[in-house]
Amino acid sequence: MPAEVLIFRTQFCGYCVRAKVLLEKKGAAYREVDVSNDQERRSWLVDVTGRRTVPQIFINGRHIGGFHELANLEKRGALDALLAEEPEPLTVGRPRP
Repeated sequence: MPAEVLIFRTQFCGYCVRAKVLLEKKGAAYREVDVSNDQERRSWLVDVTGRRTVPQIFINGRHIGGFHELANLEKRGALDALLAEEPEPLTVGRPRP
């Protein structure tokens, strides 16, 4: 099974689109969570990541960061390995969809 990729995004976010394009180019499936009008989930996201910007990307429950961090992983040649990892069983602290 390929990695579980979760993208927290808003409706009008250029970096969110760029992150999705990169993941699609890699053939990675992902789930999206729109936090545009969900203040509770947005607050939770800030608590978990320490960031107010989107996208916020998680691979197998591990916070990767935003688009720039994702692109940097690709540039370093580390993204393919992350996307190939099997997801671990659900544990406390994993992001909720």
